[in-house]
Amino acid sequence: MTYDCYGNSKKLIKVNPADNVIVALTDLVQNEQIMFEGTTVSPTTDVKAKHKITEKDFSIGDDIIMYGVLVGKVAKPIKKGEVITTENVKHQSEKVFGKNGNLGWTPPNVDRWKDKTFNGYHRTDGQVGTKNVWLFFPLVFCENKNIEKLKDIFENELMPKKEVSYKNLLRSLIEEKSIEEVSAKNLNENLLDNVEVKFINHQGGCGGIRQDSELLAKLLAGYVNNPNVAGATVLSLGCQNLQVDIFKKALKEMSPNSDKEILIYEQQQIGTTDQMFQMVIKDSYEAIKRANKIERKPAPLSKLSIGLECGGSDGFSGISANPALGVVSDIFAALGGKTILAEFPELCGVEQELMNRCVDEEKADKFLTLMKAFEKSVVDAGSGFDMNPSPGNIKDGLITDAMKSAGATKKGGTSPVVDVLDYGEYISKPGLSLLNTPGNDAECTTGLVGSGATVVLFTTGLGNPMGNPIAPVVKISSNTALINRMSDIIDVNAGTVITGEKTITEVGAEIVDYIIELASGNVETKADQLKQDVFIPWKRGVSL
Repeated sequence: MTYDCYGNSKKLIKVNPADNVIVALTDLVQNEQIMFEGTTVSPTTDVKAKHKITEKDFSIGDDIIMYGVLVGKVAKPIKKGEVITTENVKHQSEKVFGKNGNLGWTPPNVDRWKDKTFNGYHRTDGQVGTKNVWLFFPLVFCENKNIEKLKDIFENELMPKKEVSYKNLLRSLIEEKSIEEVSAKNLNENLLDNVEVKFINHQGGCGGIRQDSELLAKLLAGYVNNPNVAGATVLSLGCQNLQVDIFKKALKEMSPNSDKEILIYEQQQIGTTDQMFQMVIKDSYEAIKRANKIERKPAPLSKLSIGLECGGSDGFSGISANPALGVVSDIFAALGGKTILAEFPELCGVEQELMNRCVDEEKADKFLTLMKAFEKSVVDAGSGFDMNPSPGNIKDGLITDAMKSAGATKKGGTSPVVDVLDYGEYISKPGLSLLNTPGNDAECTTGLVGSGATVVLFTTGLGNPMGNPIAPVVKISSNTALINRMSDIIDVNAGTVITGEKTITEVGAEIVDYIIELASGNVETKADQLKQDVFIPWKRGVSL
């Protein structure tokens, strides 16, 4: 997709021929004369890039069409060339009743990648990880402090302090030495060259409805089952809702033949904290050494599972970064890999298209049922999907949830939907699956990885530093200004689509090549460099 055919100014673009609003690719000046599709468009005010102006006069109640779908209703009369805002346009989406057709799909040419491999960590169940992580986590928030203590102990002794940290800066000021001198003194040998040790905590496991504890058990089981994890150390208090047996059952149902080492310690049974720590440290260190012996080996690209997400989106996300991920999703679907599109509140307004892409009515019905149940829970709480766009989204041109959703859906490409998963369910089928998660960035990423994603692709227009403890999170910027401003958190720039330097297909291919290098351990994401290990489960019930 290029923009040359939409006028010689390259200032405006219509995303879909059926659209009746036009996107500003650059800042526009009031009353300037812009040739667009054979006619003159003149903004009625100054318009910031990423925002949308109308190509005709609108009356109250008229439809606003973008990406070829209904994204809003006119609330106040709008003149031709006027920018649309939350004042003159309100959220509106199409009504959906069920699957009413099938959308055909022509797979892309994947000759460039069909014989490519990545060097990953092979597990006995056939899955292949992009990382090799020994994971520490609690079954209940009461054990969070003990997890934090173990993190200090293991990281201080096992992990090399490679970065010039803020601690080193403060120490250099205290000792009146250079940062380099302090850093050199604090360097220790990397005892583990083939395994990472990671730690997560959470606020769940007790004190809420039992369903939330059961859902958390599934999520934690998904993290253990994820091939990026070699094994785990689990701390339990003993009296909590999320009992050890519930966690074991969830893991058994997800992976009946799993042979991963899982070390579980229940504090109320063991006795003192000191007794427990003696056992945990000794046992875990021996297990970590065993995990360190696992080495990377070649694997086909079909063994990759790619999570698709956006956060801090802007008015360019849906026309650059998100469709570039759609190219990636289609390539992996054609290669026999797995991709996962999440964030159900950001699929609002495009349900019909997604249902028609489902391989059968059962999947389509499950998707619609989950969507309706999610939306009802939001309405029952006194809100609605129309409240999904954040202030940052709106400021940068995403006026309604349907508009945001229509652009967000582009991450899923055009391939058939082979499965629909509720939060905590694990991916199993090659191709594109839909996963029920909130639009909340952290809860979504946490859910994607718990459902088996070994790499997460995360598009952003405004910037988001968040990562994940066990899966690399690749940040793709929708605009070049973002990577210039926040280069420390962005891995790939899709802003070249907006400037016309590259096509969406070219950027998508670049991302696939980057994934291969990342999955082989040859590059590291900015989020991993910054140790952005975020784990926030979706809590669906009330506290008791």
